[in-house]
Amino acid sequence: MADRVVIIGGGQAGFSLAAKLRALKDPRPITILSAEDVAPYQRPPLSKKYLLGEMDFARLLLRPLDWYAQNDVELRLSAFVEQIDRDARRLRMQDGSTLDYGVLVLATGATPRTLPAALGGDLSGVYVMRDKRDADRLAEEMRPGRRVLIIGGGYIGLEAAAVARHKGLEVTVIEMADRILKRVAAKETADAMRDIHQRQGVSIRESTGLRRLLGHEGHVVAAELADGTTIEVDFVIVGIGVSANAELAQLAGLDVGNGIAVDAFSRTSDPQIFAVGDCAELPWEDGRVRLESVQNAVDQADAAASVIAGGAEPYRPKPWFWSDQYDVKLQIAGFNLGYDETVTRPGSREGSLSVWYFRQGRFIAVDAINDAKAYVTGKKLLESDLQPDRLILADPAADLKQLLG
Repeated sequence: MADRVVIIGGGQAGFSLAAKLRALKDPRPITILSAEDVAPYQRPPLSKKYLLGEMDFARLLLRPLDWYAQNDVELRLSAFVEQIDRDARRLRMQDGSTLDYGVLVLATGATPRTLPAALGGDLSGVYVMRDKRDADRLAEEMRPGRRVLIIGGGYIGLEAAAVARHKGLEVTVIEMADRILKRVAAKETADAMRDIHQRQGVSIRESTGLRRLLGHEGHVVAAELADGTTIEVDFVIVGIGVSANAELAQLAGLDVGNGIAVDAFSRTSDPQIFAVGDCAELPWEDGRVRLESVQNAVDQADAAASVIAGGAEPYRPKPWFWSDQYDVKLQIAGFNLGYDETVTRPGSREGSLSVWYFRQGRFIAVDAINDAKAYVTGKKLLESDLQPDRLILADPAADLKQLLG
């Protein structure tokens, strides 16, 4: 059907857009094409409660399977698109079939970066963490007493370290930069998180790159580090970031930067094609960014669905993120891109603190470690475009409620 809305991608963004269209009573047929062999599910618990065995996969499903039929949403699993014919508004599938669309939505997500084969990335026992298949494979490896090397000291690597320690493994994290969380957080946040992991027994080696992984009969057995040392390992988790899945868009001649370029309405350079979620590069203040978070996947998808259904409101991101490690909840409101100043404030209980980010004197983000009050206050300030009083912020005895006026 020529008026069909086709969504490529069965992750959080793709599902959210379909659900929002139905909530808006859009009558057009909807087809979700998912490369995975299971219905859309929540990804964050995969690397935490699911991997720990504390949550069944059924609880991760975004909706029961019968929801799709009840809402006239066709869900095709293990469906791979090979080509977008923009002139004909037609998709060619890997199995040779075709599918026509009226509106196309690219919710293709992102793929973890892997180690090149020259560094041992093709050895068995080397994993990334992104989807259910990855989590299932890692669950088989995570047994007490085993030794795991985690390459990359970002949030993915640190969350994996926390799960591995919880399951009784010996954990080493290496980070090529001079500190963990270099790209995403201030030194003060990194210092706090490093201390938490070291107290749990994780060995964190900063300013330490990987020279190569060593194998025996095709399986990883050790890692040779850039400082010349060699450590024995049973398996390896690679957490060195992700790349947007933009190949289809690029082959179709759409504008692509650090992701599929969209305008404030989530339209690509073809007005009949939208892009949402981790694959989309969107306008942000004076530049362009990709926002890799569940919050952005849901909110951008909702905004795009409203436009597809006839609305005209641009998407104005209000980013927030979170990371659970051990019994520590790190909550982040805002986006600290380009910060040039921070204010660190101790929380009301032991081990809690918040780091407040400023750029050219303007408040732009807050990291809150076991400090829900700081997170909620910072989020409200950002949503209201209010600037916190520095004197109140710098005074640990002052009530943060005063910042809201």
